Amino acid sequence: MKSTPIALQMYSLRDESEKDFIGTLKKVSDMGYDGIEFAGYGGLAADVLKKELDELGLKAASSHIPLTTLEQEQELEEIISYQHVLGCKNIVCPYLPPERQKKDDYYNLLPILNKIGKRCFEEGINFSYHNHDFELIQLDNGKKPLELLLEETNPEWVQTEFDVYWLTKAGENPVEWIERYHNRTPLIHLKDMTTDGEQFFAELGTGGVDIDGVLTQGSKSNVEWWVIEQDQSRRTPLESVKISLDYLKQKLSTST
Repeated sequence: MKSTPIALQMYSLRDESEKDFIGTLKKVSDMGYDGIEFAGYGGLAADVLKKELDELGLKAASSHIPLTTLEQEQELEEIISYQHVLGCKNIVCPYLPPERQKKDDYYNLLPILNKIGKRCFEEGINFSYHNHDFELIQLDNGKKPLELLLEETNPEWVQTEFDVYWLTKAGENPVEWIERYHNRTPLIHLKDMTTDGEQFFAELGTGGVDIDGVLTQGSKSNVEWWVIEQDQSRRTPLESVKISLDYLKQKLSTST
C-alpha cells in the first residue's frame, strides 16, 4: 500500500481551536499528523497561517468552505487566493443545509457545483463535495442524491470527499463507492462507528466500519490524503484524534 499522508479535520478540535488556534495546531503537529483540513482559519491572514504551518511542519491538505461562500464569485476568488498562499490544493463543500435538501434543490445545485469546480480547476485546485447520510435517501425518481451530484457534474471539475462513517450509517458500502468513483476521491474522511444501536462516532479501529477495505481500495483509487475526523467524542477530542492517528499509522505501516 502506497504511503498516503494523514490530515486532521480541525472541526474535531473546534472548542480547543476557539481558545487557542495556533496552540491547538501545535498539539496536532506533536501528535504526528502530516497536515490539516481547515474548518476556519482562526482569523489569520494566509501568509501568517502559512508561516505557522511551516514552522510546525504541517501541510494544508484541504479547506472546508460553506456553499454560501463558494457561490459568491468575489468570495470564491478570495478563497482561491488564500489557498494559493497556503499551498492548499483542495477545497471542499462540507454540507448542504436542510433547506436545500429537496429533489429540486439537488438538480439546481448541479450547475452551481460545476461552476465552482470549473473555476477551481482553472486554478489547479480540486473541488470536492463531502457527503453525509441524507444524500443517500432515494429520490422519487429512483436516484440517490449523491449519485446525481456525481454523475451529472463534470468529473474533472467536481470530485468527492467520501465520508465512510456517513456512508456506512446510510447502509452503504464505502469500499464500493470509492471503487465506483475511482480517481475521483482525492480525500477520504476516515471515521468509525459504534456497533450498538446508537451508531455513535468512534475512534478508528474501535467500531464496525470496514476501515481495512477502505484503506486498500483508497490506495488503489489514488487517494491523496486520509482525513481523520471525530465529530463528537466520549473521550476528550484530543484523546480521540490521537487514538485514531496511532491506529491508522499502525495499519498503514503493516500494509506496506
